[in-house]
Amino acid sequence: MKQLLKSAIPVLSVILFAACGDGNSGGDTDKKDSANHTGHDQMKMEEGKTSPASVKLKDDKLNAVYQHYVHLTTALTNGDMAEAKVASNAIEAGAKEVPGAEAVASNAAKITAATDIEVQRTAYSTLSNDFITLVKKSGLNSGELYVDYCPMALNDKGASWISPNKEIKNPYFGEKMMTCGEVKETIK
Repeated sequence: MKQLLKSAIPVLSVILFAACGDGNSGGDTDKKDSANHTGHDQMKMEEGKTSPASVKLKDDKLNAVYQHYVHLTTALTNGDMAEAKVASNAIEAGAKEVPGAEAVASNAAKITAATDIEVQRTAYSTLSNDFITLVKKSGLNSGELYVDYCPMALNDKGASWISPNKEIKNPYFGEKMMTCGEVKETIK
């Protein structure tokens, strides 16, 4: 009997640690947390797919803002208002540390305060134009960025955004017209 207990304890310990590690005890709150984790994990996978880490801007403070810009673009592409607010809040804080980025900070604040995703996307357009100008002034240490353009965005006025890859994922229409747009310029 003692031998059985001695061999069962390590096995039960492994099972217990594995069960505790997934963060799911079966309650409704845990299910919501798990769903939120899944959403964040999926967002991170999307961001990883675009490889923002392979791009390095010369200005370190602007590079930090760029990481949040990618997060914002992904959130708008996915139609996720709440995640767009998180990203824009981080952009606003970071942009306040970058000389000449006052307009970026101001538009990020508009995205954070917006109660409608179309309002967020309109402010994102202005933010993107200002951000593109800052990125061009800063330059890149590594990687390439693409200035994408959708002629149908904002009621056919057209709008641009920056992407770390050539594949079009439209933040202005998301699922409705995911591939609407084209690469207009490459920043090296």
